[in-house]
Amino acid sequence: MKTNRRNFLKSASIAGAGAVTGGFLQGCSSKEPVTNLHQILEATRKAHTQRFNMSGYAAPPLPVVKVGFIGLGDRGSGAVQRLSYIEGVEIRALGDLREAAVKGSQHYLERIGRPPALEFYGNEEIWKKLVELPDLDLIYICTPWVWHATMSAYAMEQGKHVACEVPLVRTIDEAWLLVETSEKTRKHCMMLENCCYDFFELLTLNMARNGFFGDIIHGEGAYIHNLLGMNFNKPDDSRQSDGAYTGMWRLKENATRNGNLYPTHGLGPIAQIMNINRGDRMEYLTSMSTNDFTMQFREKELVEQDPFYESWKNAKFRGNFNTTLIRTVLGKTIKIQHDVSSSQPYSRIHLVKGTKGMAVKYPQQKIALGEDWLKDEDLKEIWDKYTPEIIKRVGEMARKVGGHGGMDFIMDWRLIDCLRNGLPLDQDVYDGVLWSSIAPLSEWSVANRSQSIDVPDFTCGSWKTNKPHGINLETGGTTQVLEVKREKESMQLNVR
Repeated sequence: MKTNRRNFLKSASIAGAGAVTGGFLQGCSSKEPVTNLHQILEATRKAHTQRFNMSGYAAPPLPVVKVGFIGLGDRGSGAVQRLSYIEGVEIRALGDLREAAVKGSQHYLERIGRPPALEFYGNEEIWKKLVELPDLDLIYICTPWVWHATMSAYAMEQGKHVACEVPLVRTIDEAWLLVETSEKTRKHCMMLENCCYDFFELLTLNMARNGFFGDIIHGEGAYIHNLLGMNFNKPDDSRQSDGAYTGMWRLKENATRNGNLYPTHGLGPIAQIMNINRGDRMEYLTSMSTNDFTMQFREKELVEQDPFYESWKNAKFRGNFNTTLIRTVLGKTIKIQHDVSSSQPYSRIHLVKGTKGMAVKYPQQKIALGEDWLKDEDLKEIWDKYTPEIIKRVGEMARKVGGHGGMDFIMDWRLIDCLRNGLPLDQDVYDGVLWSSIAPLSEWSVANRSQSIDVPDFTCGSWKTNKPHGINLETGGTTQVLEVKREKESMQLNVR
């Protein structure tokens, strides 16, 4: 059924079950309703017949990938810089609510000798005009979470592939919207889960594929990072990067939802190692959160100091620490943790446990075979033997270009190389919506005394025959990295 533009935008904006909605880059309004937990449960039972299997789908090759960016704060401006190093990329359009953000990336293109891009800024609807440009192939979305599903769906309807920052969706209804739209349009919808491209995660993925760990039994991941200060920082719309979240959108998420709101960094690499959606699938989960022991006190301090924070008075923030447990159909387990509001060293854990061996990344990279941890000299042999081809090909340049130590660049290079060579993407729409759906599902479980809740099968059964994606560049890998003489640029390393 063909959807006209007005009706599509209306349905997309309310697609989330009680989802919080808001401005283009202003984030969600605290006056909007929080997620309706009953509707989350109903959405997990949605009947869906797969129209077309996007897992393993190879779209027609694009020798030149013409890109439009929506959202040019820390993440978006860094992406513009990274993609400027990749062969076969034309940066055609730049969009943000804030003029300063657009001009900042435009000035970067000017300094490195790239042609100017079309500019879109100034109102909450301007992003649609960017998406509707006829000569774009890929829309790269780095906006607040509340806009991800709406923008992604509309871009696919307009005939564009989508690369969207994490999480891809905030509700189960949004997840089904993107699945149905991707299948209908046969346009890629990739969530930009950069941690799947970090060096140790790629190493352990290749080790798992080659049987080093034996049968994988259990995996653990996390996003443990103190963002308390950034959440409460005042935004400055006159600057492209200001160490704050535009419109304080992330604080609003933390004040209206309680669960694991940011599961994909820790979960994505583990899901790939376990071949989730490609031989196994998540069956059900249970989730539990602590109380809030920090955000409410920070809010009270700021209200007393500055009238700006008066609107946050008596806000009810989510619990600091969340633990979510997932069981798969094949009887494996996954533990995901989340804490962004208390003091602790940064960690994504990344623990892989098999019948023969195991590995863990934080606080120190360690690999075990049997009951003994390998010594440093043995670890060097592991790296020499199991480093995947993608790291050998672009790892050195990735470290130079930057973006969380290089993993951002590897992710972008791989995306562009797949599009240029007409290859399936490493992360398809089913992966993006599944990993993101842990957030609303965890909300339901937390609100219901940690009862278990079924995880939807977004592949509609095709997980049984879908093949694991390749990481050793058996095909593709032809895209070159450009050595361009330019001013020294500080790559945006700000985490999300």
